[in-house]
Amino acid sequence: MENDGRLPIKMLHDRLLVSQRKDAGDRRSTGGILIPATAQIAKRLVWGEARGVGSNVRQVKVGDQVLFSPDDQHEVEVHGEDLLILRERDIHAVAAERIEEAGGLYL
Repeated sequence: MENDGRLPIKMLHDRLLVSQRKDAGDRRSTGGILIPATAQIAKRLVWGEARGVGSNVRQVKVGDQVLFSPDDQHEVEVHGEDLLILRERDIHAVAAERIEEAGGLYL
């Protein structure tokens, strides 16, 4: 098997590796008006998927959907894919199947 130069990645401490949702760009209002991603009326939180978690992360698992502020992120390219690095404390909410059992809210 040929090595393509990719190395395994282990997130450290309280860090998360997150891929931002593709639908985080332009959106439509309930009236059908197209709102470009560059329009910013107020700070809008965005959803992403946790792709890696550090050893000290307690509430988020790989594959969970996480809600965070785009201002709290650091961008990095990993294996040709643009990903974000966040601290667990910068996550506002987690959406996952296992949370239903703990009495979480539906978003």
